[in-house]
Amino acid sequence: MAKKLCIKTYGCQMNVYDSGRMADLLAPLGYATTEDAAEADLVILNTCHIREKAGEKVYSDVGRLRNLRAERVAAGGAPLTIAVAGCTAQAEGEEIMRRAPAVDLVVGPQAYHRLPELIARAHRSKGEALDTEFPAESKFDHLPQQSRVEGTAAFLTIQEGCDKFCTFCVVPYTRGAETSRPVAAVLAEAAHLARLGAQEITLLGQNVNAYHGEAPDGGAPWSLGRLAHALADVPGIARIRYTTSHPRDMDDELIAAHGTLPALMPFLHLPVQSGSDRILEAMNRRHTAADYRRLVERLRQARPDLALSSDFIVGFPGESEKEFQATLDLAAEIGFAQAYSFKYSPRPGTPASMMADSLSEEVKSERLARLQAVIADGQRRFNDSCIGRTMPVLFDRPGRHEGQLIGRSPYMQAVHAEVPAALSGRILDVTIESAHPNSLGGRLAADPAEAAA
Repeated sequence: MAKKLCIKTYGCQMNVYDSGRMADLLAPLGYATTEDAAEADLVILNTCHIREKAGEKVYSDVGRLRNLRAERVAAGGAPLTIAVAGCTAQAEGEEIMRRAPAVDLVVGPQAYHRLPELIARAHRSKGEALDTEFPAESKFDHLPQQSRVEGTAAFLTIQEGCDKFCTFCVVPYTRGAETSRPVAAVLAEAAHLARLGAQEITLLGQNVNAYHGEAPDGGAPWSLGRLAHALADVPGIARIRYTTSHPRDMDDELIAAHGTLPALMPFLHLPVQSGSDRILEAMNRRHTAADYRRLVERLRQARPDLALSSDFIVGFPGESEKEFQATLDLAAEIGFAQAYSFKYSPRPGTPASMMADSLSEEVKSERLARLQAVIADGQRRFNDSCIGRTMPVLFDRPGRHEGQLIGRSPYMQAVHAEVPAALSGRILDVTIESAHPNSLGGRLAADPAEAAA
């Protein structure tokens, strides 16, 4: 009888990718995946450590799993193994084992290729299954190929770690130094994903545009721009995206690729965090607001139809009203098609956590609401500007209404239209007729019979 594996994923897209790879790794051991923890033999909490509440949720979930295990044992059922993986595991491994004794094993994001060994160790001896090392070997050298693609899009990790050391961020401590996968390995995985049905791939990395992978011929490392051109030649790959970027790593080759490579989608996530130079310096972002504006101008010169998304932190220690206003001004000026905004929360061990002049939660909440209003206005304006345009949409799932499919625009908007189910998985031109806060509505630009030809 097959064993059941349930993986709960928190946080970023890289964790989504990692969860899939853990499932692939454990499949040869007889683990079939399930969404229901109640029927699982092994539950893995693949965690995030970016914000405080994400870490606390892990302990809450462990408590529920502990109770589930106790109920199962009392009823004479099979035992339940509880694992914590990801960035909280990396940052707080020993603390997790101390604070949550129900946890059987803890594994960091660079060591999850050792899961089979850790599971065996946990079953032999309680308290010895902890691995939060940064191993010398690459985990990617020990992982099987991905076994499936959900729909027509797939994630592909090409870079990990961060050398930027922003003062608010734990990533350099939980993911380690910047490393890049060899070009040959990336191209091989992309070709495999294409054979599984992926038409769109999103390249992932903590600083993905810092990519400097080993060249196939042993020459100088390739940049992300050069890699994107090679990926566009992989049969079956029609669309390429990448995230998350750092403004300091947007080099000339990558900017040029946005203007010359049709497969590279005209939608870029480029976090700025603040519009105040003093706050940016306190964050150790290594760019100014003017640097960011100039970079956006260069990108839009290369690709006039480019749209941007970003990240913002409000209420950083010592942020004045004037400095916050600079953030509002930048957000309004750039006109982001989408953005993520958060109240600052101190993460233990980061330089910012030791800074004085922290703002009250009330001030942070009020500022966040004001910023989100500006962001929502920019998103509404961008969506409205799409009305009347004809754009290629990759349809991949049924809509809420009969005869309707939903797909993704080049700008990551959900687009719904009346499309025959037989055309799911196709990229079709759609004329946009309506805009909503988080989606667009349209009609096929061509007759369905012509589109199917």
